[in-house]
Amino acid sequence: MKATIERATLLKSLSHVQSVVERRNTIPILSNVLIEASSDGALRFMATDLDLQIVETMSAYSVETPGSITVSAHTLFEIARKLPDGSQVMLDAADGKMLVRAGRSRFTLPTLPRDDFPVIAEGDLPTSFELAAAELVQIIDKTRFAISTEETRYYLNGIFLHVADDDRPVLKAAATDGHRLARVTLDRPDGADGMPDVIVPRKCIAELRKLLDERGDSRVQVDLSASKIRFTLGSAILTSKLIDGTFPDYSRVIPTANDKLLKIDPRAFEQGVDRVATIATEKTRAVKMALEKDKITLSVTSPENGTAAEEVEGQYGSDGFEIGFNARYLLDILGEIDGDVVELHLADSSAPTLIRENDKATALYVLMPMRV
Repeated sequence: MKATIERATLLKSLSHVQSVVERRNTIPILSNVLIEASSDGALRFMATDLDLQIVETMSAYSVETPGSITVSAHTLFEIARKLPDGSQVMLDAADGKMLVRAGRSRFTLPTLPRDDFPVIAEGDLPTSFELAAAELVQIIDKTRFAISTEETRYYLNGIFLHVADDDRPVLKAAATDGHRLARVTLDRPDGADGMPDVIVPRKCIAELRKLLDERGDSRVQVDLSASKIRFTLGSAILTSKLIDGTFPDYSRVIPTANDKLLKIDPRAFEQGVDRVATIATEKTRAVKMALEKDKITLSVTSPENGTAAEEVEGQYGSDGFEIGFNARYLLDILGEIDGDVVELHLADSSAPTLIRENDKATALYVLMPMRV
């Protein structure tokens, strides 16, 4: 294989594929990127960790000898990153080695044969629909902070996608770690009818989000079955196995009878929580909210660091009471509120609280209280 490619093009492709590759691998070829040069002048880069696979196709400056080879993804990425801007990079693979040449720089890297490289067999992906890149960004940003990191509850280690028939056909995305729940509801895209319930793993979500940053206002093709999902974003194709598990019936924890309503400026609320949480420690992450008519007092008490309190204005007309929340969880939710007002629907100090911008908002959050 022998091909020449612009450094910027090579770097862009490698930045996408190398992040899929795990730093530590017991199987040597999984540390490599597969490079395929075709006679039509295209270069194809592919990387996998056996659960997630990315393929990106780029135009080469020239392809002298078509062929394919695998080489260390991280090493090639670091080389491309350090080469001068505007340089042409020649990749020449033969006899178990690959020569990388750009300007006065020369690198010789060991290679492994293409035939040993594993490929995820997609099988049939019967459900197929398109989403705007902006809609996918919204789904990811407004839910992924609630994905559980507990490996024992593996079925919570991703975003749950499913369709429903509420007052209209919808596509819903939900994530929870047992302490908080985030859900986004969008109009159901054409082709998503009859879609199986799927859990998209955390790593796939992270890689997809990076790719979406470059997609602007374009559309993304989504193809899925009960076990795999594929996202096509222009020149990049991301394929992932889905989490084989059952997501809990989260609708049961969304409160419907919380009768105490607090309306508050999310930025002022966020800044107040952040300030008083300065003295909170790992053990005392709880921020106490004392609610009175149109006044909220935030406070933190830490045996090691002392106390902090701040008053924040808000609209509240129900009976006064106190409730505690994990400061980090509350800040994560408030950070995703775009409007000028956020609604907290409360019941009592031990019941889950519903948080949303308003009843028309696409995103909804549920937060479990803490004892304070």
